[in-house]
Amino acid sequence: MKVLITGNLPGHAVDMLLKNGIEVVVFEKNKAITQQELIKLGKDADGLICLLSNKIDKAVIDAMPNCKVIANYAVGFNNIDVEYANKKSITVTYTPDVLTDSTADIAFSLVLACARRINESEKFVRAKKFKGWQPDLFLGYELKNKNFAILGAGRIGTAVAKRAKAFGCNILYFSSHANTELEKTTGAQKLPLKSIVKKADIISLHLPLTPKTNNILNKELLSLLKPSAIVVNTARGQVLDEKFLIKQLKENKIFAAGFDVYENEPAINPDLYKLNNVVLLPHIGSGTIEARTAMAHLCAENAIAVLKGKPAVTPVPVKKKK
Repeated sequence: MKVLITGNLPGHAVDMLLKNGIEVVVFEKNKAITQQELIKLGKDADGLICLLSNKIDKAVIDAMPNCKVIANYAVGFNNIDVEYANKKSITVTYTPDVLTDSTADIAFSLVLACARRINESEKFVRAKKFKGWQPDLFLGYELKNKNFAILGAGRIGTAVAKRAKAFGCNILYFSSHANTELEKTTGAQKLPLKSIVKKADIISLHLPLTPKTNNILNKELLSLLKPSAIVVNTARGQVLDEKFLIKQLKENKIFAAGFDVYENEPAINPDLYKLNNVVLLPHIGSGTIEARTAMAHLCAENAIAVLKGKPAVTPVPVKKKK
């Protein structure tokens, strides 16, 4: 049996596979693997461990006739044609749970950085412009008593809400299902999306990218935000209208925004670089030693289980046919 890994992973994932008698091929070049390279290297692979940046479409899946498992090194799986893979009897897995806290931490870091204008202040000091304390220097907002809106109340959204509650925020959330844990632990109130946007002082996005959530925070909804509002996105760039959000930021229609993901990632809209009221991160939501290592090990566990004829540890949920 052979597993292709599309990039170097931290931890002992490779050793785990080797100890189970599985040959491993790692794409080790210091660049993203191309589709052509993926197809060439994966043609005789029994399993694939891929990155979020790899597009695993029908062409790639068809080029791997022996493949039994695709283990995605991410909590999302919008980069994979899961339905087609399942039709080909390929199990698709992902890495939930292990990156919840790391992503929640980065989301809340963005909120604090936006609210207290951390990036502007830091640049100001580095430019040696600081001449002493002033009453009106880089005034921001406190979080206490603010309406903190969670869009997507899954594991990560719930973790962010708990952090916000500790700062004295009022928690609002939008989700397709009621989250009783969130409501019990934070007193969160479930509201329709339009109502939430109108009330929110802070919006933190944690929705998976699906046809239903694509551009869910659209121009019409973004127009309803308060001038003092903060928007933070650690989900997927396509869940909001990025161009219109940039327009709002340019015109100071909202206070600030924090980005860890982008609509056309890794390309970033050039206008974002020109704005002072944004915080820009390079998709590091799960970027801790603990989380990234656990993700790698979970991918290996999933691949090993499936190739040994056992159920996957964390399979992507299969949609039930109506």
